[in-house]
Amino acid sequence: RGIGTDIHYPLPLQQQPVFAGCRVGQGGTPQAEKAAREIISLPMYPSLTREQIEATAGAIREWHATLP
Repeated sequence: RGIGTDIHYPLPLQQQPVFAGCRVGQGGTPQAEKAAREIISLPMYPSLTREQIEATAGAIREWHATLP
């Protein structure tokens, strides 16, 4: 659909280098790790037009309708 997406946090926070000393390893925060694997960032910025918002929302609705 040409809708830009990205992975905002490819690693849970406790696995980011800046938190290396917090002693929580892989498997220590399963929900955060699951979210990092599954969540994407959608377009969100001030100049996003109403048409772009509606196109993105429509694509999400269509995708959601295909889920079991």
